[in-house]
Amino acid sequence: MASSSEIGLAAGMNILTAIAFLVAFAILRIQPLNDRVYFPKWYLKGLRNDPLQSGAFVQKFVNLDFRSYLRFLNWMPAALHMPEPELIDHAGLDSVVYLRIYLTGLKIFVPIACLAFTVMVPVNWTNRTLEQSKLTFTEIDKLSISNIPTGSNRFWTHLVMAYTFTFWTCYVLKREYEIIAAMRLHFIASEQRRPDQFTVLVRNVPPDPDETVNELVEHFFLVNHPDHYLSHQVVYDANFLSNLVNERKTKQNWLDYYQLKYNRNNQSKRPSMKTGYLGLCGKRVDAIDYYQSEIDKLSKEICKEREKITKSSKYVMPAAFVSFKTRWGAAVCAQTEQSRNPTIWLTEWAPEPRDVYWDNLAIPFVSLTIRRLIIAVAFFFLTFFFMIPIAFVQSLANIDGIVKAAPFMKGLLEVKFVTSVIQGVLPGIALKIFLIILPSILMMMSKFEGFISISTLERRSATRYYIFQFINVFLGSIITGTAFQQLNNFIHQSANEIPVTIGASIPMKATFFITYIMVDGWAGVAGEILRIKPLIFYHLKNFFLVKTEKDREEAMNPGSLTFNTGEPQIQLYFLLGLVYAAVTPILLPFIVVFFGLAYVVYRHQIINVYHQQYESAGAFWPDVHGRIITALIVSQLLLMGLLSTKEATQSTPLLIVLPVLTIWFHRFCKGRYEPAFVRYPLQEAMMKDTLERAREPCLNVKNYLENAYVHPVFNNANRWDGIDDGVSDDEWPKEPTLVATKRSSRTTTPAQSQRSESTRTLLCVTDERSCP
Repeated sequence: MASSSEIGLAAGMNILTAIAFLVAFAILRIQPLNDRVYFPKWYLKGLRNDPLQSGAFVQKFVNLDFRSYLRFLNWMPAALHMPEPELIDHAGLDSVVYLRIYLTGLKIFVPIACLAFTVMVPVNWTNRTLEQSKLTFTEIDKLSISNIPTGSNRFWTHLVMAYTFTFWTCYVLKREYEIIAAMRLHFIASEQRRPDQFTVLVRNVPPDPDETVNELVEHFFLVNHPDHYLSHQVVYDANFLSNLVNERKTKQNWLDYYQLKYNRNNQSKRPSMKTGYLGLCGKRVDAIDYYQSEIDKLSKEICKEREKITKSSKYVMPAAFVSFKTRWGAAVCAQTEQSRNPTIWLTEWAPEPRDVYWDNLAIPFVSLTIRRLIIAVAFFFLTFFFMIPIAFVQSLANIDGIVKAAPFMKGLLEVKFVTSVIQGVLPGIALKIFLIILPSILMMMSKFEGFISISTLERRSATRYYIFQFINVFLGSIITGTAFQQLNNFIHQSANEIPVTIGASIPMKATFFITYIMVDGWAGVAGEILRIKPLIFYHLKNFFLVKTEKDREEAMNPGSLTFNTGEPQIQLYFLLGLVYAAVTPILLPFIVVFFGLAYVVYRHQIINVYHQQYESAGAFWPDVHGRIITALIVSQLLLMGLLSTKEATQSTPLLIVLPVLTIWFHRFCKGRYEPAFVRYPLQEAMMKDTLERAREPCLNVKNYLENAYVHPVFNNANRWDGIDDGVSDDEWPKEPTLVATKRSSRTTTPAQSQRSESTRTLLCVTDERSCP
């Protein structure tokens, strides 16, 4: 348990660390050598010139303008200067909605913190309950509800504050939900044309002995959507081909590295390498010749694999991207049931092409349920067994436990500074280290489940990350921390008194979470803006691998908002803030500092650095809203349990109303605002189509959608970075082969659909370019 001096030491260390990161960033960002690391987004947009290509030799690498060093903090007001509409145009709605999560935190917790310190801190402090008890406590714990005597009328203050905090939080959430829903609808209505607005993903196409998947999809949609169906692209199982392409690209990078090394050294001796594991063993060979031969071998394998995919029906999955002539037609298809059998012809909005996770499109639909069951069981055991390191982290905060486990450290632990570091800093750092690998594990689980878009993978992973943190980081830290902290009391008291001890100890665990917030939320956020890892990797790649401007763009690695890790982490702070607002208000200022610092840092990163992989138009906001509501309900239930252990029999029953009102509020928001995030209004689709026809009467939608949903390994524009593999362009599939339907029993196809452009089957048998 950290005392006030230990919290002060931890705060000082983390503040100094954060300031050091910010100062280092302010200096590094103005050096011409690092310009592409700290402003990559502007380079990708073509709006920034490379300072290394002009000026004197020294000025290309070091900023000699000493006045700029005096303005090293001007990036902060600059990050706040760009208006929100301009920021949407610059970075997309996803980035702006993500920033509004931090704004929501500030709107909720700044008034709550002011009110809590004005009203609740004096009420908690002016008692002597902890001093007269046998509990282990510190001076900070006197600011918590644990310092109020059992049965006191002062608990009415906490009841009133709980109602006030709940109503204020719900008010802020409703306003934000309303604003973001309106922003989403406006963004969809005003944004430029995108392929996913016209395209639907159909899955679980039933097998047919007379027709291939390609023919079956075309015939089905010609019959059932005759006026709006345009074309389709069947889904291929190209995962193995994709792996070969990626392997070739990796070997090409190594070949480039050794060729540059040989050319730069101007030596007659060519570079060599060992062919064994990691180049540590095996036969030594000429590196350039080795990688050239490996690339030639892979090119032949790629040609054979691609030929098998394009000529064999077994590589065609029972799924397809179906495109429509209008947004209205796509909206009707995506949001309606296509067959009397609800398990076949399943339609959903297609993700935008950048958002498609191609590997999972090859997973048979029938196996998805089994995969999700396996992952549910695996996630349960992962969550359960992670309690072990959590208990270890909590044991670090208990000096007595460390002395018992390691008696030889007793002399060292008697030093005040060492004790302060262990209790004030080490637990937060240890917990952060244990959580580093968790997001990668959860993302692998989501990929195994079979979701077909990157945005869905990240949202699913974020949900599991939040559940994990709620059970392990929050509940696990409270339970195990209380057990270690009050172990002596548990041993020497009756079983009936244990709940009372737990109820008094839970508010005192706020000191542990304070140390975690400072490590992760202060120093961690400040470290994010420094971009140490991208900085190092950029200079290494720039020195060893970069040959062209495209190579330099790839070396920049701007990254993107990692929703699967960032959003659950924010939700943990919402949970801690709402739970401890009415219990231990001392935690609130640390939460406010986190939200303020993070808002400025991530606004800067979104403007200058991050380049988003996809745009979902803020589709994740209902998840954010739901988790804040969950945190609010948990805070109410916890306060109810604490008051019951304090024998506040008059005030406790009145708290039962709060969870009921909060659930009702959530259902109201879900019914009123959530439809804007899961469905596309037909009115909006028709309006968009009408305006587009008026502005562009000669628009050829088919040409626009032609190659939008072709697998990347079949896309000429992205084919191995322009490296010729000796394969002609004619062999690459561009559009689904169109063939006449074979079923004579379906002669009732409307005449209009038969005259459709899509039925020019005899003219377009194998190659689109044979069409007139």
